[in-house]
Amino acid sequence: VRCAFRAEGKHLNGMKHVHGGCFMTFADYCLFALASPVLQGPAVTVAFSCEFLDAAYEGELIETVGEVTRAGGSLIFVRGLLKSGERSLFSFSGTIKRVKKKA
Repeated sequence: VRCAFRAEGKHLNGMKHVHGGCFMTFADYCLFALASPVLQGPAVTVAFSCEFLDAAYEGELIETVGEVTRAGGSLIFVRGLLKSGERSLFSFSGTIKRVKKKA
């Protein structure tokens, strides 16, 4: 699974860095992309943790590396890292809960 985006002006905060909320939103999307091989249906985020490690700037390609650390019957645990080249920008982990469709 590969997730990436190129930082544009619309992703920047007042200091011309990629906005932290942009990192968080992208990382939440990445939770599901990384878990896609084991999802088997709809799910929701039930926990999300993150650490801001470095700033990113307009024009940089921001990519995700990560893994499913455990996939149980109803919960899936995922961790990942947003990077630009060799620079680590943002680490995250989250828990996804499988949900059943209502009849």
